[in-house]
Parts: sequence; structure tokens; C-alpha cells
Amino acid sequence: MRQYGKDADEDDIRVRPGRRGSRPRSRNRPKHEDADEGRVLTVDRGRFTVLVEEDSRRERAIHAVKARELGRKGVVVGDRVAVVGDLSGEAGSLGRIVRVEDRSSVLRRTADDDDPYERIVVANADQLAIVTALADPEPRPRLIDRCLVAAYDAGMEPLLVLTKSDLASAAPLLETYAPLGIKHVVTRHDRFDEPAEPGDADEVEQVRELLRGRWTVFVGHSGVGKTTLVNALVPEDRRRATGRVNTVTGRGRHTTTSAMALQLPGADGWVVDTPGFRSFGLSHVDPSRVIHAFPDLGPGTAECPRACSHDEPDCALDAWVAAGHADPARLASLRRLLRTREESD
Repeated sequence: MRQYGKDADEDDIRVRPGRRGSRPRSRNRPKHEDADEGRVLTVDRGRFTVLVEEDSRRERAIHAVKARELGRKGVVVGDRVAVVGDLSGEAGSLGRIVRVEDRSSVLRRTADDDDPYERIVVANADQLAIVTALADPEPRPRLIDRCLVAAYDAGMEPLLVLTKSDLASAAPLLETYAPLGIKHVVTRHDRFDEPAEPGDADEVEQVRELLRGRWTVFVGHSGVGKTTLVNALVPEDRRRATGRVNTVTGRGRHTTTSAMALQLPGADGWVVDTPGFRSFGLSHVDPSRVIHAFPDLGPGTAECPRACSHDEPDCALDAWVAAGHADPARLASLRRLLRTREESD
């Protein structure tokens, strides 16, 4: 007879209706204390690639599925998980993900601002690289602002990566975001897979230096050179397909269809390449969380009225800035980011 413990009652036993001879099922799930730990690198139609540590120096990639006991709990790229089963990594082997550990950060987006369904892009990343071209296609500051809001909401540090500086100057865009103090790097063009020109290797190394020791998510709309830059950062055997920009519309072709984590040479960092997008919905973002990215303005909200949007006549931040506690440009940047939730891309 199956044992359920001294405190078990009828709620701890489930019987499948309509099936004769079905055995009672217990809610007590195995703890899998001997499970191996891993991190999800790819997700593809219910199959997951998980990097499992063999010892302090060696790791191996295995294929796994989600265990039934996880129910509807989602598993995304970047998740730290516990896996059991065949973890050999050999062809045909398959493990089971039995537990998803608590997430330190979650990057979310919705398809549009009126879409109630939020999608988790990546979990447990600590840096968001926002890739935008300075020309061909033209920069979209509103979309950059939305990515910044998503980064601040997720507790991730933003990094601005500007490509195609051979076509236009980066100065105007950098001036716009200077009050935010965002780290940035400028590259001359986006075709790193073409014959190198003087300075190309240095540009890639500058980007790589900002990624060392971190999990960095690359985002950007199609045609900005995001995947091409990722290809220049990782070994050749991990490269992904790239697409040209349409010279008539200025739009790029989507070349990445799912998020994928790729290890930088030397195992000193990871990049997550994501699909290109044309919008970045923020219906899931609570405006009160965005202020956390502005520690110089945060104390000034103590005198704000209840449920203050920080962009209204009674907002206490105006007096805080007027008293010299913070730069007015910082307040202007905060309010620009908050307004982006209410305005179209």
C-alpha cells in the first residue's frame, strides 16, 4: 500500500475519473535532491538544451524535456534548472528538467501595449545590450527608450551598442542618452563577416570587453546588425544566419527565430541572441519600478502624492531637482522613459 504520511487526507490523493483500476496518485512529489544542476541554453518546441557541469573545469550540453510534475511552469533560456535521467549528452539521450530555481532577473515583453500576455525573453541575465544602427535603418529612440524601461524593470544594466557609424555620426544619439550614464560602444559598420578593415578587430574586442563575466542579452529590431555582431563575438561553429537590409524599405529580414545562449571564447561570458522585433510592449511594467534605476531621484519621491506617476503637477521631484539634489536632465530622461509606456513605438 502506498504511504502518504500521518497528516495526509483525501485531498492528498487524486483518482483519475473514468478509468477502472487507476491507482491513487499522491501530491507528494520527489525532491530530486541528487539532481544535477544546469542552465538552459536553447528552447525548441518542448525540447531544451541544458549545460550541465561535470566538474569545476568541464561542462557538457545535454537535451532534456520538462518533467510532468512541473505542470504549466515555463522554462526559458537562462533558467537555472535541476535535471535527472540520461545526462550523457550522447545522441538519442534525453534528460528531464524536474525543478526551476528562483530567478534573479526576468526580461519580459508584450507584443503590444494592449496585449495582456507577457512573454519572458530570458531569465537570470544581468546585462541588456540594445543594438541600434545609426543609419540604414534609421535609429528609433522610442524603441530604445522602451528597451531601457524593460531593462530597469528587470533589474538589468543596459548597454548601448551603436553600429554603422561609417554612415552617420553617433554624437546626437549619445547626447540624448548622456544624462542616463549608460555604457556604450560604437562600431563602424555591421558586416564583420566581410573582409576586415583597419580597426574592425579592435571594435569587436571593445564589445567583448564589456561582456566579460556576464550574461548579456542582445536585442534590436531587424537589420541593425545584431546577429552579425554576435557572430563576430563567438566561435565560427556557433554562427547564426544573417540577412541584408532591404535598400528600398530600410527594413531587415528576421534571421533569428528563437533565443539562444552562446559562450564567449575563454568561457568568460555568455551572449543571448534574440529574434529581431518591430515593437516592444510594456503593458506588464509597473512605472513605480522604473524609478529604482534613478537612485539620485529616488529619495525625492518620498513627498510625492499616493500613486504619483512622477509626471504630474504635484510630483515632488520638481522641488527635489530645484533644490539641487539632482540634475534636471535626469528628471527629463526619467519622464521621457515613463511616457514611452503610453505612446506608440
